[in-house]
Parts: sequence; structure tokens; C-alpha cells
Amino acid sequence: MKMNKKTVFMILGIVIVGLALTGCANSTNVQECIPSDGHTYGFWAGTWHGIISGPAFICSLIWDDISVYAINNNGGWYDFGFVGGLFTILKLIGLSNKK
Repeated sequence: MKMNKKTVFMILGIVIVGLALTGCANSTNVQECIPSDGHTYGFWAGTWHGIISGPAFICSLIWDDISVYAINNNGGWYDFGFVGGLFTILKLIGLSNKK
């Protein structure tokens, strides 16, 4: 499939504008969010947070002290667990809807 120049420039423009807008996103100092004992969330906590992300999102709209994603996590393993938990619950919901 060959793209013409107009399409390539449009895609490139969208990517540049998207990167510019996300570069202005607000950031939070993570050190302020970590408890004094230094506890960080790992793979299993990420998995659990992924599984309960639907109800957690709804609750986060109502209460300010509930969040969907733990800021004080250990990085890639927490993210991997979160996505795995989210995928698992979505797959189970999809399987329960099949007849």
C-alpha cells in the first residue's frame, strides 16, 4: 500500500502535535506520595489493581482519596501486572457474555 505525501504529512503532524501536547502534561513528585516506610507496590499489587480497575475508576470519580493506579510502584513489573489483571478481567467478562 503506497501512501501519498499528503497522508504522510498528516500522520506526521498528528504525531508531532500529540507529542507536544503530552509533553505539557502535569507531573507529580512521586517521593511525596511514597509512605514513610518506603513501601512500593509490585507485580501482584499491580495485578490486583488491574482486576479492580473498573470499580476503582467509578469510585475515583466520587471520592478523591481513591485512585485507579498506584503511583508508588516498582515500575515495569507493576505495569505488567496491572495490564495482565486488566486483560484477565476483560477476558472473563467477554467469556461470560458469550452464549
